[in-house]
Amino acid sequence: MADEINIKAPIGIEKHSIDWIPDQERHGKLWHQAPLWFLGNFQYFTIPIGFIGPSLGLSIWWTFVAGALGIVVGTTFMAFHGSQGPKLGLPQMIQSRAQFGYKGVVIVLFAALFTYVAFNVTDQVLMAQGLSGAFHFNAQLVSLVVTVIAAVLAVLGHDWVHRVFRVLLAVSFPLMVVLTIGVISGHAGAVPNKTHYGFSGVGFMAEFSAAAAYNITYAPYVSDYSRYLPGKTRSLSVIFSVFFGASTSAIWLITLGAWLAVALGASDGLVGLKEAGNNFIGGLGSLTAIFSAAALVATMGMNAYGGALTLLTGIDAFHRIKPSLMKRARVLAVLALTLLWYFVGESITANAVNTVFTALTLMLYLLVPWTATNLIDFFFVRKGHYAISEIFNPKGIYGSWSWRGLLAYVVGFLFEIPFMVLPQLGPLSYTGPIAKVLSGVDISWLVGLATTAITYLLVTRSLDTKEESLLIAKSNEELQNSFS
Repeated sequence: MADEINIKAPIGIEKHSIDWIPDQERHGKLWHQAPLWFLGNFQYFTIPIGFIGPSLGLSIWWTFVAGALGIVVGTTFMAFHGSQGPKLGLPQMIQSRAQFGYKGVVIVLFAALFTYVAFNVTDQVLMAQGLSGAFHFNAQLVSLVVTVIAAVLAVLGHDWVHRVFRVLLAVSFPLMVVLTIGVISGHAGAVPNKTHYGFSGVGFMAEFSAAAAYNITYAPYVSDYSRYLPGKTRSLSVIFSVFFGASTSAIWLITLGAWLAVALGASDGLVGLKEAGNNFIGGLGSLTAIFSAAALVATMGMNAYGGALTLLTGIDAFHRIKPSLMKRARVLAVLALTLLWYFVGESITANAVNTVFTALTLMLYLLVPWTATNLIDFFFVRKGHYAISEIFNPKGIYGSWSWRGLLAYVVGFLFEIPFMVLPQLGPLSYTGPIAKVLSGVDISWLVGLATTAITYLLVTRSLDTKEESLLIAKSNEELQNSFS
């Protein structure tokens, strides 16, 4: 099998950055994908998503249904991006030059980069609050330690992220299984709750949208972690592996979060895990909480790694980064982003965490038109065939500012606006006119997906992909000769 090619993974700092991965260095294994994405959601950031439904009167059962449906929808888009890595050997956002242009891609890079940083700001604040609340650790020290560990993991790069995730999964998985058994068997404790839970249309859609958004925001990451897979790896195998890993863990913990909110009245995922586990078996909850926190630190490293590649893609659009400087540039980019998210996180108070989540909602609005454009181009327009060398050519066939991709993006975003429900962001909030008619239900991202896809399909009808085929063949030959 292609994914079983025996190429030894390097131990030191990854030497690649936003450059192409030649076939001779494709040491990735297909079976690595599912554990990576399983643990990516198998940490306590996922648990509060299960709090959303109950906070709006949704029962545990209806929260499970809404959360599961949302995860399935969001993960579907995410997983299809994963198949691009083996095919092209490129990070996710560098490939977007083919749709938006060599310089035009900076528009969507901003949305992706802000998402990476905002996630790590949120993670840092949650870690500080959660470990302080559960174990009385010093919050400032927690912020510093988790930031340093995440930065080191991001500097080490692709292979170390995979390794660390597999080790953490091997430890945290059995702990969470035992804790869940305690919940199901009724031995994890419960407190009286006078709130009536049932079905709520607004609550159902809020839970559905939040769950879908959670994995859609992973879309800019996925190819970054599949680009070391051999080029002949079956696309469907990659898609299934990513989908299975990212969806199962998310559905599991969202449901557990709903139980913690309803049965224990938990308002913090880490504190809730500790209490439920210790109610069942002494010390179980404490261990589970610690390793859930460790998984979140590893996810911060994943965010920092993807953020660095995104930042370098933007810089390279206006000032070319020499291949010999790629490794150094990636390390510097990680350090710059680390300082940014650390000091922003330290400036946020406990009450301001909601502001960060609101900002992430805005980033979802910005990312949805990108994911629609990228997937339509890859699967329906160019059907996975690209001239890799032209993606790195400022004057290449994909242009500097590609009007087709930019137009589809703008149209999709504009159509989202009447359907948006943006919670309080400082002194500002916004509910679109159509969203008001829908009683505050936010379906803007679904509208954005549909309108962007339709627009891009229409404007690319005049695109002559046959003309590109000659350059694709030439590009493939050049790449093989340069690494033979």
